[in-house]
Amino acid sequence: MEKLLLLGDEAIAQGAIDAGLSGIFGYPGTPSTEITEYVQGSKEAKEKGIRSAWASNEKTAMEAALGMSYAGKRVMFTCKHVGMNVAADAFMNSAITGVNGGAIFIAADDPSMHSSQNEQDSRFWGYWSMVPVLEPSNQQEAYDMVHYGFELSEKFRLPVILRVTTRLAHSRAGVNIRRNTKKQNEVSIPNDPKQFILLPVNARNNYRSLIAKQDDLLKASEEDGFNQYFDADNKTIGIIACGLSYNYLMENFSKTKCPYPILKVVEYPMPINMVNKLYEQCDSILVLEEGQPLYEGLLKGLLNKGKKIMGRLDGTISRDGELSPALVGKALGLEVKEGLPIPSLVSPRPPKLCDGCPHIDTYKALNDAVASYSKGRVFSDIGCYTLGALPPYNAISTTVDMGASITMAKGASEAGYTPTIAVIGDSTFTHSGMTGLLDCVVDNTPITIVILDNSITAMTGSQKSSATGRIESICEGIGVAKEHIRVITPLKKFHDENVKVFQEEISYQGVSVIIPRRECLVWANKKRKEAKNNQQ
Repeated sequence: MEKLLLLGDEAIAQGAIDAGLSGIFGYPGTPSTEITEYVQGSKEAKEKGIRSAWASNEKTAMEAALGMSYAGKRVMFTCKHVGMNVAADAFMNSAITGVNGGAIFIAADDPSMHSSQNEQDSRFWGYWSMVPVLEPSNQQEAYDMVHYGFELSEKFRLPVILRVTTRLAHSRAGVNIRRNTKKQNEVSIPNDPKQFILLPVNARNNYRSLIAKQDDLLKASEEDGFNQYFDADNKTIGIIACGLSYNYLMENFSKTKCPYPILKVVEYPMPINMVNKLYEQCDSILVLEEGQPLYEGLLKGLLNKGKKIMGRLDGTISRDGELSPALVGKALGLEVKEGLPIPSLVSPRPPKLCDGCPHIDTYKALNDAVASYSKGRVFSDIGCYTLGALPPYNAISTTVDMGASITMAKGASEAGYTPTIAVIGDSTFTHSGMTGLLDCVVDNTPITIVILDNSITAMTGSQKSSATGRIESICEGIGVAKEHIRVITPLKKFHDENVKVFQEEISYQGVSVIIPRRECLVWANKKRKEAKNNQQ
């Protein structure tokens, strides 16, 4: 093995390059910035064609990373701890969608606020979302954990958080490098066509699947070798040392062996069996954590007095779904009254696009335009047009969070899965889509963006859309070439003409925008009634 003197950030970056990375997306923030900069400056990364550039913000960066994972590639996202707040919408939903290619999300924390506005602990994101968290205690572990993190991500089809702190990120140590590097994954879209479509019926199933993986994630934490138990004779204190705090502990025993049993925790979920072993053997427990007392609080428990604690964790109440008086009553052992079950002859009625909706004619034209390509190329967004995922249209492949259509399509395109198309509503475009479009323009990504302009925020009750009357000027101002901003009228009589426009812009090797423009019928009828009432 070759040995290099690397910052913790640099060890992470080199580990990713050696582990088959295809792209890294992020927004600069101390102490994470050097990870992306190292990849950008790496001759090896350039030779391998690894994508590395800054995004407009953390949200667009994470969505692009999720899009590259959708296309089967190994990808890394980087930000500082507060950047996770910006990316939270995409991150929390990525735990429900899962991933395709391995995805590691770097959260670099800054205890003591050396260059930050707070001390938040990014391990909470892993605990909250129920995805694995890796927290290296030194630079060598940082390098090795990237390799392991990609494998873990692809094994469980989940994103993995790699949490580092300032001292590890910005200090150097010798790191053994593996030069038998892994080749990049081939492009491959998910086997399950519903995986990334978070309509409630799919999201509920995905969430149950996430819950079902927790025992196996715990087993991995117990058995994969990064968490270690070191026994000792003096059982008056047992020490749980998390991440970098293990190094701080061992600096106190540089010349002698630590006399107390130590549980070194660098992989979460917390290894329960190891914790119980330490608890049973020792008179007291000292928990060392870099950051906030997340696991100290969990280990102590508010009511840790030897009584059984019941609830969602032990299965007394279902882990998913809403509470109800009946569920609470059952948990208390009471007799409860429940309504009669729905008869089997009552078939479910799924939601659908309104009759005459302009999106219907848009999807029909789009489907015909992409018929000659393989499936899975249309990335959609949050709005009533999400119903295009359902029969008879089956027109879209993803719906993750507000604005993700453009950025996920961008990431998939840069993974080599071209052409890609993003479908976004006029209101969603001004909410979260403009920054993604800017990323596409800056990088001249070959992508076609369809902005569905029905002149209103239809899904949430016909509120006024900020985009009305200004979509073309916004797109042109951001930098889309005027000749590649096309407006069409989504009507049956213009079907052939619209298909041709789609085909022309999809084949264009740059950023193009198509704006299907026709008023929402529900809103149009409402306006007519209001006008009539005003006349009376």
